[in-house]
Amino acid sequence: MLIDIHTHRPTEAMTIRAVGVHPWHAAECSLPSAEEIMKADAVGEIGLDKACGVDFEMQRALFVKQLELAERFEKPVVLHCVRAFEEVMTLLERYTLRAVLFHGFIGSREQASRAVKKGYYLSFGARTEGSNKTIEALRETPLERLFVETDEADTTIEAMYLTIARLRGTEVEELEEATAENYKRIFTFKR
Repeated sequence: MLIDIHTHRPTEAMTIRAVGVHPWHAAECSLPSAEEIMKADAVGEIGLDKACGVDFEMQRALFVKQLELAERFEKPVVLHCVRAFEEVMTLLERYTLRAVLFHGFIGSREQASRAVKKGYYLSFGARTEGSNKTIEALRETPLERLFVETDEADTTIEAMYLTIARLRGTEVEELEEATAENYKRIFTFKR
């Protein structure tokens, strides 16, 4: 079973349904309703982005509200984090969340290690190959904390699994099994 944890394209792979307000839209969108959250698999894509033009304090306030909702409804969160790793990690410490997943992770090995030590998950995709520091992070991330995604890339999830497996020095089948187990651990639970 192939898992594409974050995609904007049609796929045959297993995916999740997340609801939330992206930090790029912090000034123009309202929070999802309780009903929307209850029907979703996760709250996301939420977080902080210092590279966009949206007021950072507005993003931060929205992020906090959505973390509160995720905690209240016992939903995992799918994070968008650009140049705000320290701020995101500090805010996450305030909450007891079902699971935390950094989507499109492009950070360093040290950042990956810190996130994994907290029990968070990292998802890697097309941008991974463009950064030596992220390739190092990918190689150091334990399989039980790893996901693969296509996001907006013009590629298939099968091709992404081949790329991520090659970069890790892992067999594709082992990667597929691990991400399937991670998916089950986070998204198939009884209340």
